[in-house]
Amino acid sequence: MDMSEISTYKSEWNPELVLTARPRLLVVDDQAVNIQALYQVFAKDSEVFMATSGKQAIEVCRQKMPDLILLDVLMPDMDGIEVCQILKDDAETQNIPIIFVTSQDSPEEETRGLEVGAVDFITKPVNPAVVRARVKTHLTLKMQSDALRALASIDGLTHLPNRRLFDERLEAEWRACRRAGVSIALIMIDVDHFKKYNDHYGHLEGDNCLKQVANSLMENNWRGRDLAARYGGEEFVCLMPETDLAGAMSKAESLRAKVEALAIPHELSANADFVTISVGVATTVPNDEKMAEVLLGIADEQLYKAKQAGRNGIAGVELP
Repeated sequence: MDMSEISTYKSEWNPELVLTARPRLLVVDDQAVNIQALYQVFAKDSEVFMATSGKQAIEVCRQKMPDLILLDVLMPDMDGIEVCQILKDDAETQNIPIIFVTSQDSPEEETRGLEVGAVDFITKPVNPAVVRARVKTHLTLKMQSDALRALASIDGLTHLPNRRLFDERLEAEWRACRRAGVSIALIMIDVDHFKKYNDHYGHLEGDNCLKQVANSLMENNWRGRDLAARYGGEEFVCLMPETDLAGAMSKAESLRAKVEALAIPHELSANADFVTISVGVATTVPNDEKMAEVLLGIADEQLYKAKQAGRNGIAGVELP
């Protein structure tokens, strides 16, 4: 795992990284000369992606998740209005600001664009200073909005993503894996005998224990789209798109071993002298007949099996 993947994982819920990340722009135009002109304006300070059709623009958005889109209105296969409507109807892309770039400047066209969700209009031929200033304004608003969402998505105790962000990401990644026809994995984690730990050592030590477990999860070499979150109480959950059962079980064992290696004393544990976790794993290839909530329930069932088998272990299954 390289540092860019680590940054991608953490920037989703770290407001400081959201504000300092290099912006990603998508330029969409069926004329290469227009794309090149905008590329020259932004290439120095931004990561610029390009698309020459509406269909390609939608695919690039879903794969790259740009921070802002400069979108041509008049294109042969799918015009900018239709592209904007599709992106705004998709939960994965609806928060990306879209600026229409058009050779027309009629009030009717501008009104229609704003009604479907565009944030601004720029008229061709573009003035580099003007387009740079407008993009900067909307990028600043986008980054501030992302930072606020990040703050609302952080668990206050462990600083991991919270249940709200996990639910949002599960829905988005389920759709992405369904489109790609690839497996998705869920890992449910429970701290063994945590109530006894709290009762014996006190709630302050209990909180410290959860923080240490959370840190061990956070530092476990996640890939760019993986997510470890606090699910509630002493439960944690991990989301791993494009991961089969073997890969998820290997990760689950790594998580279990990491917590065991912390060697946090637990005198009242029935299965060890230190804090341990039980882990349940479930994987499947999403389709229209399956629901993400069902997979989550099966992962929880596997967690129960791991507990029944003596705790400090893992259990997993692949859903057909």
